[in-house]
Amino acid sequence: MKNQKLSILEKIGYGSGDAAVNVVISSMFLIITYFYTDIFGIKPTHVALMFLLVRGIDAISDPLMGIITDKYKSEKWGRFRPYFLYLSVPFGLAVFFTFSTPDLEYAGKLIYAYATYIFVTLMFTSVTIPYISLIGVLTSDPKERLSASGYRLFFAKVAAFGVSILVPIMAKYVGEIDWTTFTIDGLSFTYDKLEKINLRVGYQASMGVMAFIGTILFLFCFFTTTERVEHEVEKTPYKEQLKYLFRNNQWVLLLGSCLSGTTGYVIRASVAMFYAKYYLGGDEIVQSTFMGTGVAAAILAMPASTLITKRFCKVKLFWMSQFAVGAISILMFVLVQPQPQSMMLAYVMYFILSFVVDVHAPIFWTAIAEAVDYGQAETGVRVSGLAFGGISFAQKAGMGIAGGVVGLLLSWFGYIAATPETPDPAQTETALLGISLMLTIIPAVFHVINGVLIYRYKITDKYYETIKAKIHI
Repeated sequence: MKNQKLSILEKIGYGSGDAAVNVVISSMFLIITYFYTDIFGIKPTHVALMFLLVRGIDAISDPLMGIITDKYKSEKWGRFRPYFLYLSVPFGLAVFFTFSTPDLEYAGKLIYAYATYIFVTLMFTSVTIPYISLIGVLTSDPKERLSASGYRLFFAKVAAFGVSILVPIMAKYVGEIDWTTFTIDGLSFTYDKLEKINLRVGYQASMGVMAFIGTILFLFCFFTTTERVEHEVEKTPYKEQLKYLFRNNQWVLLLGSCLSGTTGYVIRASVAMFYAKYYLGGDEIVQSTFMGTGVAAAILAMPASTLITKRFCKVKLFWMSQFAVGAISILMFVLVQPQPQSMMLAYVMYFILSFVVDVHAPIFWTAIAEAVDYGQAETGVRVSGLAFGGISFAQKAGMGIAGGVVGLLLSWFGYIAATPETPDPAQTETALLGISLMLTIIPAVFHVINGVLIYRYKITDKYYETIKAKIHI
């Protein structure tokens, strides 16, 4: 048996992979809805439809990627790490193109948005499923897995912090450059100097920087991690694997947890920019710092989770935190009013809410590998690739549902998107109420559902020791 302890460098390297993933996740959570409606100029209902339709591709690509990782293994580099090496550059390019905004007619904009959103979704699948599977082969020690997941989630939130703080500010200042006089080696580049067009250039440049960083981080993850644990991959046919997978009731609970938790999380995160700009009356600095406050709280939640679970049951912490989110969300909705005078209270409440929301995150991502082992112990058949692929699909399905809900509700509440002529449109009281509900009460419903599901989850650290004994790891 190889040494199951992970070095600090390897934990950092493992965490850097999730930082790379979160260049995409954070932009999808925090920015992309606002980007499509207020920067690129796509109608909220069309954004909602796109988010929902593209999830149909995930229904095929996610399980397929799980099957591919089960079927192919590099003798030199392992089963999962080669994807970080070969797909890191296409992954970065997909992010860059998604946030590029060519000057097209409305139909052309829709086609371009669909094409690039599908591209970034496929690249996300191709690197994320190997990444979330990696923890299962780095070590079989549950304490080391939890510790590595703490590093992972910490670096993920650092990446999210960079996206939330840097991107809106960089976009603003890059957009203010007089691009009409910009030349490279005598080649002239001319842009319309309207603020909206300049912000398009700003977002392209700032997300291009994030995409480059994400590429480098994936390569760093590849070179600093080692696959130690070798699981025998079942040759069971696909349909049989599905049958065994859904017989694993603990994995099914995690599937529902991921779907409900992600839906609530993304609804809240997607509306944060709208909330800061319109409900609190803030500028770009307020927008970035408000989102950054939530991400900073999430960063602090990672080490806090590790410390708490040393003395407290991780499963209880999981479901209790989700119920607490419901109570805090109600308080924030009642106490924070749509005026600049409420800004400080809004920051404080959002910090507390974001901290409690994310304190369970390291527990969830280690639970997947443990649920796979549980399924093997109970049925005698190990279903790994499909298990991780299914969780990835649930995460992206939650993102799609959330994006659809946000787009449809923005339209239903009468939200008025910014235009070049009206960059800061006045919103009606109904629209402001809707934005507040989407930041608090509506996502809270999904988190409470998450808590109800995890209340039935039973794989504690003590129980997992019995699983390890059954499958001899």
